[in-house]
Amino acid sequence: MAIFEGTFYHNTLDRWLAALAIAAALWIVLLVLRKVVYHRILAVSQRTETPVDDLLAILLRKTRTWFSLILSVYAGSLVLALPPLLASVLGKAAILAFLLQAAVWGTEAIGFWLAGPKGKKDTADAPTIGLLKFVARIALWASVLLLALDNLGVHITALIAGLGVGGVAVALAVQNILGDLFASLSILLDKPFVIGDFIDVDGLQGDVERIGLKTTRIRCLSGEQLIFSNSDLLKSRIRNYQRMAERRIPFVIKIVRSTSQDKLARLPGLIRETVDAAADARFDRAHFKAFGDSSFDFEVVYWVTSPDYRVYMDVQQAINLEIVRRFREEGIAFATPARAVVIEGAKPT
Repeated sequence: MAIFEGTFYHNTLDRWLAALAIAAALWIVLLVLRKVVYHRILAVSQRTETPVDDLLAILLRKTRTWFSLILSVYAGSLVLALPPLLASVLGKAAILAFLLQAAVWGTEAIGFWLAGPKGKKDTADAPTIGLLKFVARIALWASVLLLALDNLGVHITALIAGLGVGGVAVALAVQNILGDLFASLSILLDKPFVIGDFIDVDGLQGDVERIGLKTTRIRCLSGEQLIFSNSDLLKSRIRNYQRMAERRIPFVIKIVRSTSQDKLARLPGLIRETVDAAADARFDRAHFKAFGDSSFDFEVVYWVTSPDYRVYMDVQQAINLEIVRRFREEGIAFATPARAVVIEGAKPT
């Protein structure tokens, strides 16, 4: 038909209809796929523990309708013979739409990454995580803005150089604060300890109360609060007692030298029976280890199957009481340190 052969703005009507059909079809397909795939992934994420499907569901939910529309319009325009200026504007609009959508996806990914696994968010870390989110999002959107300006033809070399010099100056001025800030980030991500853990830092012990941007605060057993700089804390040797699955307990029993050979030979078995009879305890070994100054020394090692300190003390108390009872029944005496007192000027007898 002649109407389809007519030219409108450098394109025939059939080309305009083809462009419109491509744009409309792609837009509908993108919208349908987004909804279908989102509900499928959401259903899968509710049955699994992996964070990947949760993140994909979030990114699909945050895919904007305007992004699909601009992408569809740009795809439809590719079949048209457009003036160079209009084609350039559409191309730049598509790139800007992609950059903005990527920034939205990145913002959600940062929040998901810093929030941690689902169902395991710690409200005590919320202020620190919130500030880290803010800093990361500022960096992300600043990068997107620079890319957008570069796409629009703005020369950003001088701007980046100025930002670099200013950043170095700021970093030098606040290097101690930045060191603690990055140490805080390392603690949050690597998690050598978390809120509530009982830790030992170079002989100082206590429960972790708060992990801040600059300091970590620990409540000692005696009640006072210890405050550590985050950077200094990571340079120290930290013992995290909360990560223990079992507790190894060694101790020494000193027996008097007058104990008979037969009782000495039976003593490891007697100790083993005592430990095996205790709850939450697993016997390891008992050996005649050494000759003391005035005793026979037996070394005993066992494991408490619970990391709880109170359980350990209950087990140790039960074992000690039973050892005292069994030794008295067997007539085995504990050795006491022998001391010789020399009185100056006294005549030897």
